[in-house]
Amino acid sequence: MQNLIQNNIESILKQHSIIPVVTINDIKEIDSTIKSLLSKNIRCIEVTLRTEIAFKAIELIKNNYSKEICLGVGTIINVEQIKKATLIGVDFMVSPGISLELKNELINSKIPFIPGIATPSDIILGLQFGWSFFKFFPANLFGGIPALKTYQLVFPHVIFCPTGGLTENSYSDYLALNNVISVGGSWMIK
Repeated sequence: MQNLIQNNIESILKQHSIIPVVTINDIKEIDSTIKSLLSKNIRCIEVTLRTEIAFKAIELIKNNYSKEICLGVGTIINVEQIKKATLIGVDFMVSPGISLELKNELINSKIPFIPGIATPSDIILGLQFGWSFFKFFPANLFGGIPALKTYQLVFPHVIFCPTGGLTENSYSDYLALNNVISVGGSWMIK
């Protein structure tokens, strides 16, 4: 039931243990960024909505690389962004937080999605929605691995994708946790 409610985000997270979080500042960056990821056998990308050209970049990636890479849109913070991402036909959506206002729009989009959480209250709200997959963000500011170990005890059926402050040296420690299905970060594109 939970997977259905989150439009089966689990299948995407299972297929992609590493999800690069990328901010595109210039359209000219797209080809080299995608080619760099593919050369590292990374076939997934979360493009953030942190620049004015973000949606244009997302459209270009969708049009040019949809057969080669799983395309997500991140930093979803309002309904309008969900609608634009849905029109483009992205493969998944990521929000940095959890919101009652975004809940129905995310579900109705039919696109897999993962909301961000940081605190036990956030997790409880998500559980009340029937969700069990969450982005733990920003992981480095909210306790990192020790927090996730505690969450495993308190919320044994909740699965996380930690993002924020993970590095080439730390990401595998996160992936080794029983309640972590995938990780997000930008270390692999720097």
